[in-house]
Amino acid sequence: MAGELDFADACDDAVGALLATLVADLPAGARVLELGTGTGVGLAWCCSGLGSRRDVRIVSVELDPSLHRRAARLAWPPSVQLLQGDAVALLPTLGAFALVFADAPGGKWEGLDRTVEAVAPGGVLVMDDMTPQPWWPPAHTEAIATVRSTLGADERLRVEELPVGSGVLLARRCQPGAPASTGGARGVSRAGPAGSDRGPGR
Repeated sequence: MAGELDFADACDDAVGALLATLVADLPAGARVLELGTGTGVGLAWCCSGLGSRRDVRIVSVELDPSLHRRAARLAWPPSVQLLQGDAVALLPTLGAFALVFADAPGGKWEGLDRTVEAVAPGGVLVMDDMTPQPWWPPAHTEAIATVRSTLGADERLRVEELPVGSGVLLARRCQPGAPASTGGARGVSRAGPAGSDRGPGR
């Protein structure tokens, strides 16, 4: 569907495989949140990680009504819930999640504090397109820098940078009383270089 819509910013295969791996490890009863359904590529990777399991619930939020309607027409497992609306406004109503994949400006560039609050203690926040590329607009590069510094300064998070796709930040929310990482830029530890020809966003 991404090809049919000329949607170039769909989740790439390397990031998708990472999501599938993370989701596959979740225990029964866990919840997953995706911010930015897009054409459903990232969501499909999450579902593939679960295989035939239906004991993990996935909630995916899309701002664009047209994309939401198209994604809703696809055959998703009954454990998947698709929501249409502003992620920043919806986040306080959704509860806590074991895994959050923030793949849209809402909840990533805007309302990041609400996204972090939606990560349960011990849970993981995944963000892609986090390694700036020289051809990206200055405003996007600045937004990414703000996200990186905000996550790195958050003492509740242990943050690692992975050389996957166009750069992935993986932030685990520490259990109360557990120390966060102090590597890198106050918590952001680099695992190596990353790069891709994808633009920022989904």
